[in-house]
Amino acid sequence: MNTTLDTLGAAAREASFSLMNLPTREKNRILEAIAQVLEQNSAAILAANAQDLAAGRENGMADNLLDRMLLTPQRIAAMVEGVRQVAALKDPVGEVLGANTLPNGLLVSRMRVPLGVVGMIYEARPNVTVDAAALCLKAGNAVILRGSGDILHSNCCLVGLMRQAVADCGHSPDFVALVEDASRQTATDFMRLNRYLDVLIPRGGAGLIRATVENATVPVIETGTGNCHVYVDATANLDKALDILLNAKTQRTSVCNACESLLVHRDVAPAFLPRAVAALLERGVDIYGDSAFCAADPRVQPATEEDYAAEYLAMKISAKVVQDVEEAIRHIARYGTHHSDCIVSENYTNINRFLRQVDSACVYANASTRFSDGFEFGLGAEIGISTQKLHARGPMGLEALTTYKYIVLGEGQVRP
Repeated sequence: MNTTLDTLGAAAREASFSLMNLPTREKNRILEAIAQVLEQNSAAILAANAQDLAAGRENGMADNLLDRMLLTPQRIAAMVEGVRQVAALKDPVGEVLGANTLPNGLLVSRMRVPLGVVGMIYEARPNVTVDAAALCLKAGNAVILRGSGDILHSNCCLVGLMRQAVADCGHSPDFVALVEDASRQTATDFMRLNRYLDVLIPRGGAGLIRATVENATVPVIETGTGNCHVYVDATANLDKALDILLNAKTQRTSVCNACESLLVHRDVAPAFLPRAVAALLERGVDIYGDSAFCAADPRVQPATEEDYAAEYLAMKISAKVVQDVEEAIRHIARYGTHHSDCIVSENYTNINRFLRQVDSACVYANASTRFSDGFEFGLGAEIGISTQKLHARGPMGLEALTTYKYIVLGEGQVRP
């Protein structure tokens, strides 16, 4: 038994009993206190984050991972705004989901209730620490956070401040807890903390997701990697297609909703390939393409099967010319990760076919995949983007952090 985890779990379970019954106004008061304490202590947060970044650079961490770790005044302000947006959202807890009177007079309805204790296991994203805590609190869940060792100083500072805010509001600081031991064994033990965790949400790279799914005995909501595609159809407005491609690929490369694969219909390839290749190379993107893309520019490198399946999280992209929308859909089905995929087209039939047949959590027509985000979807902060099909899918906001129970009202009925 991991005594540290057992202590954290028992405390979180106990705290969850009071948290699940807090009225909305009290949860909002706690969230505002968290927003204020983060705002007032931004210098301390930045100092802690600087320690993590220095260690990362010393250890030779890649630039895209350092970007994920980085906190700036603007990113802290965005976290604070996210907390306040969550506070402003409608509280899902207690919502009645329809009612039905049975022939025997029983009134049966469903009511949204908290999940209980949520476990978060994630990598190199200190903003997740605050987003997850805010969403769990508003949905009435206690949360135990287990970030990677790369951001331990940042997380200790952030969680310490949030616990202080909760305690200052007169409640148990164990509404929010942090696993400070970043060892692999503790991570595995955390994945098996069935006695206290009601659900486990991993958020990170393919290795973390795979390890969680393979090792966890706690129910898992799987958030997947993002091999996201932009498909430029035969009828696409090529100016629009280029803008969408460049935004989806280069606006921020280290996130799961960035474009990693470009597909182009053969009919527009002669016109679009030279523009797309030149624009991507000009911005420093390495292109791994099929023979048509290699012929467009000698700097394009031949693509492998691994390239078409890759989530680069870097200034790299795979590229291929396809015969039609059907081949594009098949390519995405083979190599995609069910995250976010886009068609750029002016043909309603092709758009409708793509939207219906591409099996991803978020499917776009004529818009960048970078919009796959709880904040952008109006959910406030998000706890992750689910690529599975059970319980929750896509950006996960408040409703995804609840379940329901049946409420049955009777007048003395007994079953014959």
